[in-house]
Amino acid sequence: MSITNEYFIRLLDRVKKRNPHEPEFIQAVEEVLESLEPVAERHPEYVKRGIFESIVEPERIIKFKVPWVDDNGVVQINRGYRIQFNSAIGPYKGGLRFHPSVYEGIIKFLGFEQIFKNSLTGLPIGGAKGGADFDPKGKSSLEVMRFCQSFMTELSKHIGPDTDVPAGDIGVGAREIGYLFGQYKRLRTEYVGVLTGKGLNYGGSLVRTEATGYGLCYYTDAMLRDHNESFEGKIVSISGSGNVAIYACQKATELGAKVITMSDSNGYIVDKNGLDLPLIKQLKEVERKRIKEYVIHHPEAEYHEGCSGVWTVKCDIALPCATQNELDEDAAKTLIANGVMAVCEGANMPSTPEAIAQFQSHGVLFGPAKATNAGGVATSALEMSQNSGRRSWTYEDVDRELKDIMENIYKNSCEAAKEYGMEGNLVAGANIAGFLKVADAMMAQGIV
Repeated sequence: MSITNEYFIRLLDRVKKRNPHEPEFIQAVEEVLESLEPVAERHPEYVKRGIFESIVEPERIIKFKVPWVDDNGVVQINRGYRIQFNSAIGPYKGGLRFHPSVYEGIIKFLGFEQIFKNSLTGLPIGGAKGGADFDPKGKSSLEVMRFCQSFMTELSKHIGPDTDVPAGDIGVGAREIGYLFGQYKRLRTEYVGVLTGKGLNYGGSLVRTEATGYGLCYYTDAMLRDHNESFEGKIVSISGSGNVAIYACQKATELGAKVITMSDSNGYIVDKNGLDLPLIKQLKEVERKRIKEYVIHHPEAEYHEGCSGVWTVKCDIALPCATQNELDEDAAKTLIANGVMAVCEGANMPSTPEAIAQFQSHGVLFGPAKATNAGGVATSALEMSQNSGRRSWTYEDVDRELKDIMENIYKNSCEAAKEYGMEGNLVAGANIAGFLKVADAMMAQGIV
């Protein structure tokens, strides 16, 4: 990073001192501030009103214990979080993550990114994130239910359809959302759209399951077409094997690509014939098994220990869909040496700053997460609209809205980058386009 604005240097120093053990949050703030230097120069009123200082401080941090009883009758204690970061343009919106790696810094980083991501969708939703250091893997459904009920008992005091509407994230799928919604309804005696990602038979939206992966590909396709390219005939490598990876694989294949890799935390598979997506769905969504099981059914495919090796596989397009900072500088150099033409992020901040610099300096098309993976929250906001109107839209209607939103995010990011002297830099363009809408709302609402 190379921040040169003295005001931003001082601001970043203050962020580091206030959040000394939160590297993910500091990394996210530094990236955004670097992009916003020309904005501060053109809009001194933002500096005078403290908009930059305000936007890096959460409006509210909620931290609580989550006691629950396991199947052996032993009381377990986890820690839960909800960080309501910014509500300038709408009620808080952002997912819940259940994973052992969760701590305040991770949630803060995700909530900060969510501000700009949500703004980019063009929909009236603010930024938030939440979760717990609970690991659903290896737990029975009854244990997951007990945990979710305890978690929601506290969280229900702080959320509502016009206040804060959580969704799912890593470790929080349809099962967990169902348990959380049931407990909220029981506690509040209300049937409202307080969570998104719900089942279709109780207020969920069509396309929501597919939305982040589909949206990633719609954005990537818009970027490729803008450079006279397409998915047709391209080799695609995807990391991860969760919801985003699965539906990115599906949409990329529909658009004419051949997807040859997926991974989990243990290792990765390579199938040069193109992945058998129905088998992947069976293994990961139904049986909840590890990705290595794939080669039992397809012995011609390869399984390799160590998930980071997925980026050594030659491809035209790389879609990192696993977790933050999974793609480092060495991986970027390998992808570039192997001829990658485009990298778009499906996970939250999966590429390190050094990796991004490599892609940009070598002319690789690069789409940043806050733009490329906004499809999930966009469709969550569409679910909120359907819940408010007691309506259910068709698959085609939601998919069309999603595609339009993702194409507009690409277009607006391009235009913002060009307007502020960084044409072609989609990282800067996304940060600027997302920030301006929120900043103007904050200016209009007084000191917030």
